[in-house]
Amino acid sequence: MGLMPAKSSAAPGLIDTVGESPFYIAATGPSARPRRTLKHGDCFAVLDSYGDIGASQGGPDGLFFADTRYLSRLELMINGTLPLLLGSTVRDDNLALAADLTNPDIYFDGRVLLPKDTIHIVRSVVLWDGVAHVRLGLRNHGEQPVRLGLAITFAADFADLFEVRGARRERHGQIRTEVVSATEVRIACAGLDGRTRTTAIRFDPAPETLAASAATWRVTLAADQPCSVFISIACDPPDRPPLGFGAALLAVDRARRALAHDIASIETSHQVLNEVLRRSMADLAMLTTTTPQGPFPYAGIPWYSTTFGRDGIITAIEMLWLAPAIARGVLFRLATLQAGVTDAAADAQPGKILHEMRGGEMAALGEVPFARYYGSVDSTPLFLILLGLYVERTNDTEALTALWPAATAALGWIDRCGDADGDGFVEYSRASANGLANQGWKDSHDAVFHADGRLAEGPIALVEVQAYVYLAKTLMARLARRLGHLAAGARLEEEAIQLADRVEQTFWSEAIGSYALALDGDKRRCEVRTSNAGHVLWAGLATPDRAARVAGGLMERDFFSGWGIRTVAEGEVRYNPMSYHNGSVWPHDNALIASGLARYGACEAVQRVFAAILDAAAYMDFRRLPELYCGFRRRTGRGPTLYPVACSPQAWASATPFSLVQSCLGLELKPETGEIRLNNPVLPLRLDWVRLRGLKVGSACADLLVRQLGGGVSVDLEHATGDARITVQVTR
Repeated sequence: MGLMPAKSSAAPGLIDTVGESPFYIAATGPSARPRRTLKHGDCFAVLDSYGDIGASQGGPDGLFFADTRYLSRLELMINGTLPLLLGSTVRDDNLALAADLTNPDIYFDGRVLLPKDTIHIVRSVVLWDGVAHVRLGLRNHGEQPVRLGLAITFAADFADLFEVRGARRERHGQIRTEVVSATEVRIACAGLDGRTRTTAIRFDPAPETLAASAATWRVTLAADQPCSVFISIACDPPDRPPLGFGAALLAVDRARRALAHDIASIETSHQVLNEVLRRSMADLAMLTTTTPQGPFPYAGIPWYSTTFGRDGIITAIEMLWLAPAIARGVLFRLATLQAGVTDAAADAQPGKILHEMRGGEMAALGEVPFARYYGSVDSTPLFLILLGLYVERTNDTEALTALWPAATAALGWIDRCGDADGDGFVEYSRASANGLANQGWKDSHDAVFHADGRLAEGPIALVEVQAYVYLAKTLMARLARRLGHLAAGARLEEEAIQLADRVEQTFWSEAIGSYALALDGDKRRCEVRTSNAGHVLWAGLATPDRAARVAGGLMERDFFSGWGIRTVAEGEVRYNPMSYHNGSVWPHDNALIASGLARYGACEAVQRVFAAILDAAAYMDFRRLPELYCGFRRRTGRGPTLYPVACSPQAWASATPFSLVQSCLGLELKPETGEIRLNNPVLPLRLDWVRLRGLKVGSACADLLVRQLGGGVSVDLEHATGDARITVQVTR
C-alpha cells in the first residue's frame, strides 16, 4: 500500500502526476507565515503554520537544543510545489502542532490533472527528549487512485542562538553530512569549542531517494486510502533508537499530567478568562523543565529558553499560591548555581544569584559572557523573598534548613559586594565591558535615565531593588527566628526598618509625586515616573499615604493605557510606546503592581488592571499573553499593538493571570492551621464567580466558590479534607 517506486506503466485509471524524469524540488519565494512553538526539556522548535522550518521569512525558525540550532530547514513539497494550508494550530495542552494541508491544482499540458483539495495531509509535530517527531498522514479523498511526488528538504546550520538573534561571527565549525543508511542522514558539526554536535534524521518508510539534503517518495494512494510517513530529528542522539511518534506523544502527555497533578485548578463564569487560564497553564507546563534540582520554568521562547534567575523567581512567586513545587525547584536550582568566587567576566561575586546560563558555542568560547552570568542586581534579594514566601506557604522546614547556607551567603552579598560604597543601598555597575550595562529587570541600555533624558551613569541604585532588599530582610528575620537565630532575626528586622526610612527620605520625589527611578553614581535622583514605583508597593515598603499617591498616579491616563500600566509614563522624555522598556506594557510588571495595590487596599485599581490584562489577552493568538506589547492608548474597536520580537510564550507573562486572581481574592494560605484567608476579596466586574478546586494548605485541601454579591462577594467552602477553614477579612 501507500509508498512504492513508480511502475514502468501506469495502472488503469491512475492519475500519474509524477513524470519519469528525476524529481525536481522547486525553490520557494519568501512569504510571511505565523509561527508556532513547541518545547520539551532543553529542546524547542519554532515552526511556521505549515509545520515548515526556514521556508519563509519572518521568524527565528529552527529546532534548537541547548542554545544551538540543530535543524535550520525542514520543508514539505508536493510535486515540487508548496501544499495549500487549510488550518494550523497548537493543541490546547501544547503537546503537538497540527497543520492541515492539501494539494494545489496540479497541471499537465495546460489542464488540471489533479484538482486541489484532493489529498488531505495532516502534519503533526511533537517534541520529546531532544527529538522532534513528525507524522505526515495522507488520505486520498478523490474517486480515483493518485500517484504523486512527496519531498522533504532539510538542513542544519548549527547556528548559535545569539547568531539567530543577530550576532555576527567570523569563524564557524566544520559541518559534515553523511547518508548513513537508506533511512537515516546524519549532519555533524565539529565546533570551535571542541564539541561535536550531531543531528540524526530518520525516515520511515525508507524514501525512494535519500540525499544529503532531501528525501523523496512516490506515493500511490487508492481512493480513500490513508498512509503515513514518519520522520524523527534527534539532537545529539543516544545509541538507542528514538521512540515512535505515538509513544512520544503519550510520554509528553504523561509528563504534563504528572506536573499538573498537585496544582489547584481555577474555573470562572467568564469564558475568555477560562481560555486564558488554560493556555497560561499549558504554557507554564511546557516551559517548566525538569532539572536535577527540580522543576524550573525556563524564561521564554525563542530567546530565553534556559535558566534565568530573575524570571524563574518571579514566575515561582506568581504561582506560589497554587503550585509551590515550582518554587522549591527554583530555589534549589539557583542555590546550586550560586556564585562562590569573584569573576569579573561573569559579573560574579560570592553569594550572588544567577542571572542566566547558556549552553551554546559562543558562551563556551566566551564570545558572549553568559555561560554562567550573574549580572543581575535583583536576583539575589528576589531569591531571599521567594525562600521566605515559600516557607510561609508550605512550612517546609527541611528545605529551609538545606537552603539556609545559600540564604546566608546571599545576605552577605547584599551587605558587602552589593553595597560597595557603604551608603546602605544596593547598586550595580558591570565589572566587564561585555556585561549588561543595566542590571535590573529593565535591562535595556536606555532604561535608566534622568528627567532631561540623560542616561544615568553608575553605580546605579534602583528603587525597586531597595524595596526588594527591605522585603528580603523582613522575611529572613522571620526565618532566622524559626531556626532559633534570635539575634540575627532582630538584626535583620532592624536593618529592614532602617532601610525603609532611608528609601523614603532619599528616593521620594515631590516633583513627580512618586519614588524616583534610581540614584545615579553621584547619588542624584532620576526623577522619572516609572512603573518601578509600583514594585515598592509590592514589597510593602511604602508608607500608606505615599502608597495611595503612587497607586493613584499609576491609574492615571499617562500611565494606564487601557491595556495595562506602562513601564514609563507618557510625557517623560524617553517615553516611547514601541520601546522595550520605556513605555510598553509588561503583563508580569502589572501582576506585581496589582499585588502591591491589593496589599494597600486599592481594590478598584486591582480590578481595573485585571480587566485590562484580560481584555488584551482576548486579542492575542491562542489567548496567550506575550512578554510585552506596545503602550499605545486603547482605542475603541482595536486591540493592543504587538511588540514584534516579544517572546511568546514567556513564563512570567503566562503566570500573570494566576497572580491577578490571587490579588483580587486577597488570598493568604496558612499551612500551620489550614487557614485560607481572603483579605478584602473582590472580583472583576465581568466575573460572576470563581471556583478554586484542590487548593492545598498544609495537610488540608479545599474547594471554594467566590461569587459576586451586591457590592461585595460571598465565599463558600464547597468541599474540604483535613482541617481546612476559610476566613474573610475586610478592612477597606
